[in-house]
Amino acid sequence: MKRENYGKVAEELEIDSGQVQAVQALLEDGATVPFIARYRKERTGSLDDVSIRKVKERLEELEKLEKRRESILDSLTERDMLDEELERELRGASTEAELEDIYLPYRRKRKTRADRAREKGLGRLAEMIFRQEKGVEGKAEELARSAQEVESPLQALSGARDIVAEWINEDRKARKKLRRLFREEGKVKVEGKACPEEEKFRDYFDYEERISDIPSHRALAIFRGEKKNCLQVSVRPPEGIAYALLRREFVEKGEGGESYRQLLEALEDSYDRLLGPSLENEARGEIKERADEEAIRVFATNLRQLLMAPPLGEKVVLAVDPGFKNGCKMACLDRDGEPLAYGTVYPHQPRGEKERAREEILALIENHDVEAVAIGDGTASRETERLFRGWELPDSLPIARVSEKGASIYSVSEVAQKEFPELDPTLRGAVSIGRRLMDPLAELVKLDPKTIGVGQYQHDVDQVRLKKKLEEVVESCVNRVGVELNTASKELLTFVSGLGPTLAERIVAYREERGLFRSLEGLKDVSGIGPKTFQQAAGFLRLRSSDCPLDSTGVHPENYDLVAEMAADLDLSLAELVGRKRLKEELSLERYVSEDVGIPTLSDIVEELRQPGRDPRQEFEPFRFARGIESIEDLEEGMTLPGLVTNVTNFGAFVDVGLHRDGLIHISELAERFVEDPGEIVTLGQRVFPVVLQVDEERERISLSLRKSQGKN
Repeated sequence: MKRENYGKVAEELEIDSGQVQAVQALLEDGATVPFIARYRKERTGSLDDVSIRKVKERLEELEKLEKRRESILDSLTERDMLDEELERELRGASTEAELEDIYLPYRRKRKTRADRAREKGLGRLAEMIFRQEKGVEGKAEELARSAQEVESPLQALSGARDIVAEWINEDRKARKKLRRLFREEGKVKVEGKACPEEEKFRDYFDYEERISDIPSHRALAIFRGEKKNCLQVSVRPPEGIAYALLRREFVEKGEGGESYRQLLEALEDSYDRLLGPSLENEARGEIKERADEEAIRVFATNLRQLLMAPPLGEKVVLAVDPGFKNGCKMACLDRDGEPLAYGTVYPHQPRGEKERAREEILALIENHDVEAVAIGDGTASRETERLFRGWELPDSLPIARVSEKGASIYSVSEVAQKEFPELDPTLRGAVSIGRRLMDPLAELVKLDPKTIGVGQYQHDVDQVRLKKKLEEVVESCVNRVGVELNTASKELLTFVSGLGPTLAERIVAYREERGLFRSLEGLKDVSGIGPKTFQQAAGFLRLRSSDCPLDSTGVHPENYDLVAEMAADLDLSLAELVGRKRLKEELSLERYVSEDVGIPTLSDIVEELRQPGRDPRQEFEPFRFARGIESIEDLEEGMTLPGLVTNVTNFGAFVDVGLHRDGLIHISELAERFVEDPGEIVTLGQRVFPVVLQVDEERERISLSLRKSQGKN
């Protein structure tokens, strides 16, 4: 890595170049981002995982630019086309666009119209046109008489214009100015086309918006419509402005003469055929990349909030996957999430079935000491919840609606088949619903994040970038919460720092063959887990049943000796030290500072000892929708309703108010002030009290507002 890149990244991210260099060194040594952020704060100046990932990504981008630069230099050297001036220009290019502009005249390419014109000997005529010299007509006539492949003066002039058009296209200064014009004055212009799905895209028929203003969701919608052949899209600045820019750049002052007329024609041809399409593709790429980045950011933010949702914890749960005709699938789960009983009841059928369902459900609740009820939020959800609330259930028994997104995919997945080979997929879905209430993170890691459906236009963005980002989010959440080594699934262990799917599978197999781990040190007995892997993973694993009290905390084993020293200084055992609330006041941290351990790490250690294994997620609180709101017909404008935010996009937030269709709070209705990012105001799972603005029963659309209900949130 070039040293100057450290300074460049540091300046862009407003951090010290030493921090950038430290991150790079740790990454090269095999450290993971969670490990660096949590256990190497002294090295990085306490950079968090978000900042570390930004450093990592930017360094990778610069490394990619360097590889491209070297590839170009090698290609030019091989073809004996590299001189000192060209090499200096290439090495000085700071962006990919600048690098490619310099290389453009030298790129290997298929034979062009300009190449064929040069082969006919039209180069000198092209120079005369380009320099606006006199005698162009005479030179064209001379070539028509003397050049074997030139049939007429008009053909000579046409070929010469092709050469001039290529020169204009390859002019770096002109490309740079036009590129800026595209960014500053360019517009996305859209026209509708007849197609089977044209109704979906009718809002964009005869549509126009500046490139610099178009938001992510609109850009992705337009490009989707174009892909489906429902929209015709162009991305250009006003044509007249582009031509005027090129005339200022290439045409001498004063008009008249054949060379002047030929140059104008070549200039327009260059823009229409070469420059315009090339820069339009660039602009489209930039719009798409910007839209992808924003959509992926929104998806990642929503996913993080969903994974970090408050867990119910270790409770006995009755999970219900509701349905009308096919009945409600039920699974009663113990405190570890293991099924105690299954069944199907038909509470929405005629009275006899309804009464039987009630008796069976009440018996399950009583026999298994059920502590909470989880009801999936799909078909018949609200009706099933209403039945449960109408029965004689203990007042202390919480009833929670749980998102079913992705549950059907899980129920037929390989993971579910291995977990419950004997169960019908619908019953597996009920188990997953219950486990989602108990621990959303542990259950949702079994799914491809894209199937959870908390993003916008997720199928239209760069799938490689989306997958990478979402996996980073899952990794971040798993390591922030920590993982119980003896009970974690293979899927959960996969995301622990330093492990991955192969080692996760080996850990589970080891547990099944040899029994539960007695200490974190026992992890080293698993095949493939050496000192480096153990170092990266151990701090994020918990073992409540360990012989060593520190194994239940987030203190890294590399600091166990230091903690033993603290315990000795206070004349306490390790067991007495763990959970000691007054520890911060009793210890002088400066005493334990060393070359490798500073105040940041020592502060983390003390906090972990004070609150061992503390879950960073908020505590679970039951939620209840408004009574009497059973269908969209029950809504009235001006009504204030309790609701849960189910999705946040860059145009607003969707809210579940207890119906089968979520309402939308448009970004303009999120607050009294201007809101640039809805994520500033609301988060996934947040409890809100919006006002009903408008109800469209025909299209089943509910418009909501938070502007008039700020005090209730």
